[in-house]
Amino acid sequence: MTYKYSIYLPGGKMPKTNNPLAQFFRQPAIYIRLPSGGHGWPAGTLNLPPNGELPVLPMTAIDEITYRTPDALFNGEAVVSVIQSCVPNIRDAWAVPVTDLDSILVAIRIASYGHAMEIDTACPACKEEALFGLDLRTVMDRLKSADYSKELAVGDLTFYFRPLDYRQITDNSLVQFEQQKSMQMVSDADVSQQDKVSQLNRMMRQLIDATVIVLAQSVMEIRSRDAHITEFEHILEYMNNCDRSVFAQIKDHAVALREASELKPLNITCPSCQHKYEQAFTMDTARFFESAS
Repeated sequence: MTYKYSIYLPGGKMPKTNNPLAQFFRQPAIYIRLPSGGHGWPAGTLNLPPNGELPVLPMTAIDEITYRTPDALFNGEAVVSVIQSCVPNIRDAWAVPVTDLDSILVAIRIASYGHAMEIDTACPACKEEALFGLDLRTVMDRLKSADYSKELAVGDLTFYFRPLDYRQITDNSLVQFEQQKSMQMVSDADVSQQDKVSQLNRMMRQLIDATVIVLAQSVMEIRSRDAHITEFEHILEYMNNCDRSVFAQIKDHAVALREASELKPLNITCPSCQHKYEQAFTMDTARFFESAS
């Protein structure tokens, strides 16, 4: 099903409409600046206002229903639909770089339900379970974009990197999920041990191939003295045939860039025993908006 959304003009202003109820349509609740500043978005996928601030609207009832549709969540369609509904200046949410994704989702949550949120936590010392009150505005303030202008020089080659977009993240997650699911089914299947080992080895190889593809997608360009290589097929072929130590350096650099943009753990003090600990906070899209209902 396709929904039609109104596109906001720069500055968050609604275009003209003949509907007399237009003045009662939902209005932007907050404005945000993307951690990336809009850099790295493909042409035509983002209408960035001159002041760099994107208007964010509250979710509609249709958005909430969409976000509670398991299949749509699983394949990413729900996230894309809600982003384009609530942040109309984003014309193609599949193109959202991973550096901006968390910031956008947190902003939609704030616009729809406010900045206060409670999460479940359990103290690792006394095992006491409790609800931790979180101000999502502090989460927004801590979200930063990694510096993807930092190149990596290895021997005679220089590597330039880019963040994955939401379509790549979703596609790669689906591939890994299906492979892991297939491996579990083979492990439980009533077949000979030889056939089981053979199938598991084949699936493990497919998982490894998927990992290499993700790393190749993170490389925007490879430069040598004689050439600038940007073709994905050539980069992927190189990743499959380079020295393991070079591969490790490329992987470490890409992982460091990705981690620089990730949500940081929360610092929590147990109300019962006063033990201080860190708890990971992730954008679990299946539960992030459910918790507010």
